[in-house]
This record gives sequence, C-alpha cells and structure tokens, in this order.
Amino acid sequence: MHCLGIDIGGSGIKGAPVAVSTGELTADRERIETPQPATPDAVADTVARIVDHFSWEGPIGCTFPAVVRKGVVFTAANVDKSWIGTDASALFEQRTGRPVVVMNDADLAGVAEMRFGAGRDVPGQVVVITLGTGIGSAVFNDGVLLPNTELGHIQMDSQDAEELASGRAREEDDLSWKAWGKRVSEYLHNLEDLLWPDLFIIGGGVSKKADKFLGYVDIRTPVVPATLLNNAGIVGAALVAATS
Repeated sequence: MHCLGIDIGGSGIKGAPVAVSTGELTADRERIETPQPATPDAVADTVARIVDHFSWEGPIGCTFPAVVRKGVVFTAANVDKSWIGTDASALFEQRTGRPVVVMNDADLAGVAEMRFGAGRDVPGQVVVITLGTGIGSAVFNDGVLLPNTELGHIQMDSQDAEELASGRAREEDDLSWKAWGKRVSEYLHNLEDLLWPDLFIIGGGVSKKADKFLGYVDIRTPVVPATLLNNAGIVGAALVAATS
C-alpha cells in the first residue's frame, strides 16, 4: 500500500508517496517554501499543490508543527496564530478532496523512527527530538507514543529552549557547531533529568549533519542521529494515513 505523506514545517512544506510496508519514498520529494504568513488558507493551498504535483487520489497524512488533537490545532509557535482552533484535517480535506489525517510533526517523525529507523526494536523510553525551525519532541515507552509533549518549550536560562537550541537559533546567533552542540547538550541534559530516557534520537533538518555537533553532546543517555533523517515526517505521516 502507498500513501502520500506531507511534512509541514516552519520553513518548508514537503511531500512524497511512501510504501508503508518498507518506509521507502517511491518518488522524489516535492518541496515548496512555507508561505509567509503561514495562514490556514495559504498553507492549505500549498498542501493542495503538493497533492496535485503527484496527481494523488488516495489517503494523505500531514504533519503539523503544533499540538494537534483529533485534527484540530491548539498551538501556533512557528505558524500564524490564526491556526489556533482550526480543524486542519477538515480544511485540508476540503481543499484536496481526499481523506487527510493531521498530527503533530515530531510525533509523526518519531513514529517513523520507531517503525523503520533508529528506535526500531528499542525497549523502554525513547525520546525523539527534532531540531529545525523549532524543537519538536516525541516520547515513546516500549514503542507506545505519548502525544503532544512539546518539550521544546521547557525553560533554559529563562527562555523557551527552542529560542536557544533549535536549528534556527544556531543560524540566527551565528553559532559554531561546537557552541551550538553545547547548547543542545545542555537542553538534552535538562530533559534526561526530568525523564531518565533510555535513548535520545536526534532528527529534523540538522540530522544529516549530526557528525558536526553530536560529538559536543556530553550526557549520560545514549544519543544517536535519526536514520530517516529529514524524511521521517513524510514517512510517519504516510504510516498514520494508512492506519486511520
């Protein structure tokens, strides 16, 4: 079975059809810059463009960078505030004419990593952290997801952690990989003191450059890069579309 996965981020919206039995993308990704401002109508138009690009007729899964309950958006840290209270699933279904499942972006990236990636067959508590425009988190216990954890908003030096340790923060503060890696280390240390996980998986846009900063992360918990890199959200979105 194939499903279309679409990953909605603060800087880009990308999608591809996925073979859900293997997690493999069956066509090259289509990526479009996230519209600014990222209002519901503008994002829905972009999602529809990706659906049309693949001439897609089947089920669709979408990630979204916010707390999402039953398709409804409850927060908007990195998109337009008008998203709060919007039924994203209904909006995308109306715009595309296809059934659409919407869930938190980090949760779906985590689902993919636990099924096909670095978390596969790992028992105990696994925490997936996505580092991009913001910081996303997904917490699993023996493979079971605790949704909408939003651990990117814990406090570091009286600020949201994502203001200091996200990929965007590295670029905006013009940090070296070493300096940023130490910030990421501090952030993960705070999380491990709260959760005592068995494994951290680092995903998001910087995961393909893990060799540049993970060496500066010094915590007691094992830390590994995401296997699916920045495709994890697409794959996880397709997986939930196939099972919904």
